[in-house]
Amino acid sequence: MIWNKKIETMNREEMKRLQLEKLQDLVQYVYEKVPFYKEKFDAAGVKPSDIKTLSDIAKLPFTTKDEMRETYPYGLLACKPEELREIHTSSGTTGTPVVAGYTENDRTLWKEVMGRCLAMAGGSKDDVVQNAYGYGMFTGGLGVHYGAEAIGATVLPVSSGNTKRQLTFMRDFKSTILTCTPSYSLFMAEVAGEMGMDFKTFDLKAGIFGAEPWSDNMRVEIEHKLNIKAYDIYGLTEIIGPGVSCECEAQNGLHINEDYFYPEIINPETGEVLPEGEKGELVFTTLSREGTPIIRYRTRDITWLFHDSCSCGRTTVKMHRLLGRNDDMMILRGVNIFPSQIENVLMQIEGTEPHYQIIIDRSKTHLDHVELQVEVEGRLFSDETKNLEKIRDIIHNEMKQALGISLDIKLVEPKSIERSMGKAKRVIDKRDTEKEK
Repeated sequence: MIWNKKIETMNREEMKRLQLEKLQDLVQYVYEKVPFYKEKFDAAGVKPSDIKTLSDIAKLPFTTKDEMRETYPYGLLACKPEELREIHTSSGTTGTPVVAGYTENDRTLWKEVMGRCLAMAGGSKDDVVQNAYGYGMFTGGLGVHYGAEAIGATVLPVSSGNTKRQLTFMRDFKSTILTCTPSYSLFMAEVAGEMGMDFKTFDLKAGIFGAEPWSDNMRVEIEHKLNIKAYDIYGLTEIIGPGVSCECEAQNGLHINEDYFYPEIINPETGEVLPEGEKGELVFTTLSREGTPIIRYRTRDITWLFHDSCSCGRTTVKMHRLLGRNDDMMILRGVNIFPSQIENVLMQIEGTEPHYQIIIDRSKTHLDHVELQVEVEGRLFSDETKNLEKIRDIIHNEMKQALGISLDIKLVEPKSIERSMGKAKRVIDKRDTEKEK
C-alpha cells in the first residue's frame, strides 16, 4: 500500500518544483526568525533572494552537530517557545544534547512521514505494532507510535527492555510488526530460544529496524531467526526522528520522504556536492519544519542516492542503506574500515553467532592492535580444540581478504558479549585512553 500516492508517485519535475518552492520559503523563514542562520548566511555572503534553483542550495552554509549543541537549548528555535507542543533531544552521551522542537504542524508532519514508512513495510489498520524502541526524549518510540496511529494500527507501546515480557506480549497480543534496533531483535530471538518459543508459531510478519547501521547479511539472519521480512528505516533527531526514509517491499534502498527532507551527498573532506550515484556524506535540509528547521545538516552518515523504477510504484529518490558513519569509521594501519564490513563477513561464516565486538588499542611498538571478539556456537567449545582453531583461521582469512589487514581473532562462548536493549556498542577504542595516560 502507498500511503500518500500523490506525493510518493509524483514525477520528478513536479517534485523539483515543490522542493524549490519549499526551499525558498524555508530560507526566507530562517533568515527572518533564527539569528543563528542570519549570521551564518551573512558571513557566507548569501541572501534568501539568491536561491533561484535547487542547485543554489550549495551556496548555503552547512550545519553541524557541534553547532547545534552550542545553541542549546533554544538557539535554533524559529517560533516562540509557547508554540512548541513537544521537545526531544539526542542522547547527549558525548556532550550537550541536540534539541528538536515540534510545533503542532511538525507533529502532523512526523505522523505523515512515519505513516508512509509503516505502509512501505506493509503496515495497515489491521496490524498490531509492537513498538520496542525507547520512549522518552529519544525520538524512536514516539515517532513509531505516531506513525502507527496515522495508519490506524493498534500500538503495543512496550518500549525497550524486559525481553521475556516482550516475547510473551508478542505471542499473546498477536503482534504483526516489530519495531526496534536490529541487534535487539537478535537478542529477542536468543531469549525466545531459551524460553522454548518458536517464531514460526507467532503472527509476526515484519520488522522495521533502525537506529544503527546493519548489514545485508544481518538482515538474512534476522529474517531467518524471527521468520519475518526485515525492513531498514532511517531517521535522526536533528531532522525529525525516524521517518526520513524507509525500505519498501523491494528492499532495495530506502525511499526518502523528499518533499519534506531534501537530500544531498557531499565529499566529506571538501564539502563539494557529488553527482547522484557517488558515495559520500549524507546531508539533509528540513523543507517544512517550523520549530527547529535545519539547513544542510551534515549527518556524518556514508551512503549514496539513486533513482530506479521501483516495483512498489514509488518514484521518490532512494538512499542506499548506510555503509557506516564518519564517526564509526576506523582507520587501522592506514585502511578505512566500517564495523558493518566486519559484520557482513561474519554473518556468512557458519558457526558464528550475530554478536561481536571490536577492541582497538596500541601495541608497545605504537602500531594499532585490533582484537575481534566473536561469539560462536556453544557446541564448538565442547568439540575438539581443532574445530575452534579451524573456525578462527576461517574468520582470520576471510577478514584479511575482505579488509586488507589482519585482525587478532578471539572466539568467545555464547552470551559472553554484553547485550544492548538499544544501540549495540560494537567498537571499544582504547587508543584515546592510552594517550591520556
